[in-house]
Amino acid sequence: MQLEIYDSTLREGEQSATVTFTWEDKLKIIEELDRLGVSCIEAGMLTSARDLDFIRQAANLPLEHSSLSVFGSTRRVGETAEESDGLALLARAPVSIACIFGKSWGYQVERVLRTTKEENLSMIRDSVAFLKSAGKRVIFDAEHFFDGYSDDTEYALSVLRTAWEAGADTVVLCDTNGGMLPDVIGMATAAAADAAREMKEQTGHPCHVGIHCHNDMGMAEACSVSAVLSGAVHVQGTISGIGERCGNANLNTLIPVLQLKLGFACIGERLSLLTDTARRINEYANRVFDEREPFVGGYAFTHKAGTHIDGVLKAPRSFEHIAPEAVGNLRNMILSSLSGRSAMVEKMARILPHLDRESPEVAAALEAVREKEAAGYSYDDAEASLLLVIREALGMRRQYFQVPHFKVMTDEGSGKEEDMRSTAMIKVSVGGAEELCAAEGIGPVNAMDKALRQALGRFYPAIDQMHLTDFKVRVIGGGATAAVVRVVIESTDGVAVWRTVGVSPDIIRASWQALRDSVDYMLDLRSSGKVT
Repeated sequence: MQLEIYDSTLREGEQSATVTFTWEDKLKIIEELDRLGVSCIEAGMLTSARDLDFIRQAANLPLEHSSLSVFGSTRRVGETAEESDGLALLARAPVSIACIFGKSWGYQVERVLRTTKEENLSMIRDSVAFLKSAGKRVIFDAEHFFDGYSDDTEYALSVLRTAWEAGADTVVLCDTNGGMLPDVIGMATAAAADAAREMKEQTGHPCHVGIHCHNDMGMAEACSVSAVLSGAVHVQGTISGIGERCGNANLNTLIPVLQLKLGFACIGERLSLLTDTARRINEYANRVFDEREPFVGGYAFTHKAGTHIDGVLKAPRSFEHIAPEAVGNLRNMILSSLSGRSAMVEKMARILPHLDRESPEVAAALEAVREKEAAGYSYDDAEASLLLVIREALGMRRQYFQVPHFKVMTDEGSGKEEDMRSTAMIKVSVGGAEELCAAEGIGPVNAMDKALRQALGRFYPAIDQMHLTDFKVRVIGGGATAAVVRVVIESTDGVAVWRTVGVSPDIIRASWQALRDSVDYMLDLRSSGKVT
């Protein structure tokens, strides 16, 4: 069965407390979602002429797989549909779909709208009919449907029937508070699906049921699946579940569950684009990507225990419920004291594919990693440094530059935080040629990063494309201010993302180790043309 996947990242996502999109961001996100192949993309809520200007711009995008939708509300209490400025904007929008929301819970009708249940039904009927007469396909979001169903079942169902009678193609059941359990969602959706079949017989036009869940109890995906199994054919959600309060149903999880586990048609072969699309949209949202997301996260198919690694290398299904490639992800092995030779062989295959478990190079690399771990290093989240350690143990680490001298100073200035500056002076040597650079930064790591990239820019211009994206410090030994610290740096060149680690009692030296590894790894990427 074909399901309609409706993405509301541009509206629900922007209602998240940490997210704001520019017009450019929104247009890029629309293009990414179209590439992924979702059925409908909600381009935003229409409340002003400026919003309409954006919709016009979005409508000019050459979309191949998706239709655009605009979002608004029913007419207000006491006005006609023809008098509603909001409905007029929706009718004028140059897109084929209009999605409007209205109340389906008597409590909200009386306490929030401060009107009667009968007037609420009239508001829904008039608004849907107005947009249908304007040539739109109308989707009606029945806000707080499950609360309304629990409180007054017949009235909640009458809201759905009213929308269908007025011409709505799809009525979406909304768990707006995110407080329902999957079994309740399933039961109420089944009742709505029965009502839809009856209405289709009466009206002669399509009467579909959809689902829209919030994640306030961490069950938005489970509730959405329950709804689909009970008759919903239209599924709403957002990329990474970003949305108001605790967020919305996460399409990164829902789409593969529905398509791979339950056999519903969602986005077909474009499912392999899911991981890349999720990362790109999180970048446009200026969010730190959650590497523990199911299916698309960096840790979703990462194995650390030696028995797990050995098993998955022999028979992937033993510790992976799907092939990572199905959603565009990759299998990863973490080397640690818990890992064995099988993990090292797999890791070294990128460098020396002919090795096996008994190769002396494997033993040498394992010993090098174990010595580093004994000194406080951890490569769980720093694979770039791990690969450099392996290369060094094999005598294959390339020395791109030498650093005869570097110095870091911090000046408190007036003593105010905004006046505190750090300065780094670094001399590098490449092939006998030297370059001395100094740079000022906000903190010593920022200053070192700037100075090193300036010094190396003469020899390796591509380094200008690299920048640090995250910096973490963890104390791993006792001794208070004399404790050993571990520094992990995340870097990117706009295409790849990698993490490196440094360990020392001196936080500056630990930071320098991680920074230098980061630069070495980037230069390895550039010299090989691929991640190694």
